[in-house]
Amino acid sequence: MPSPFPGMDPWLEREATFPNLRGSLLMYAKFALNAVLPPQYFAQARYREWLDRFERTRPDAVVFAENEGAPAALTNAGFRAVDSEDRRVDVRKETHLEIRDAEREELVTAIEFVSWANKENGPARTAYLHRQDECRLEGVNLVEIDLLRGGPHTTTVSEARLRAAGAGDYHVCVSLAGSPRYYFVKPFALEDPLPTVPIPLGPNEPPIPLDLQQLFAQCYDLGRFALLAKYARREPDLPLSPEQRAWAEGILRTKGLLP
Repeated sequence: MPSPFPGMDPWLEREATFPNLRGSLLMYAKFALNAVLPPQYFAQARYREWLDRFERTRPDAVVFAENEGAPAALTNAGFRAVDSEDRRVDVRKETHLEIRDAEREELVTAIEFVSWANKENGPARTAYLHRQDECRLEGVNLVEIDLLRGGPHTTTVSEARLRAAGAGDYHVCVSLAGSPRYYFVKPFALEDPLPTVPIPLGPNEPPIPLDLQQLFAQCYDLGRFALLAKYARREPDLPLSPEQRAWAEGILRTKGLLP
């Protein structure tokens, strides 16, 4: 089933649904890029890792374990083994895309679809902001695609400069390795089709187009996102303006997705 909307679907911005959509967009973007990249380039998925530290609910009473297996130097000195499950550390991963030059064996362009984790204060956001700095310092092109209307501003361009470029619910920010003083931004509204993004490559090489609307259409249809949206049973997590609500509900009624 095709998406009922001309661009982004606000029902798919839910925190429970968007990671699935984001993963599909990354996968199809990789395939689309590799189909048109010059012979020396290739696109691949890479993982960014960070440590997620958290504490579980502490029990009312301290749990002492048997001292079996404990170093004798500790037990002989009167140390006792205490339950260690109060604090845990997990390794988290998040996917992004890279375009690399196989001949020079170097990273040329990084492509990010901003996630909810990138927008929440914590280690995932810290890792994402660190990646922005790495790209700038290492002379790597950075393409950031933000398809989430909520959460703190996250892309490299400042929020003030983005607003000066025009109003929009979503935006794309392109940072060129050869133009460190400038960001190239494309704001667009909920009602607009998703844009085609010129993906930069090496110096003096023309960019290649990445049609976000075509990617979204593929993901929506093949990923069966109509089943996850539940238009008639659930409101979008991020509220719509009265004008946007009237527009969205009109489309859904026309498509037979709302009574």
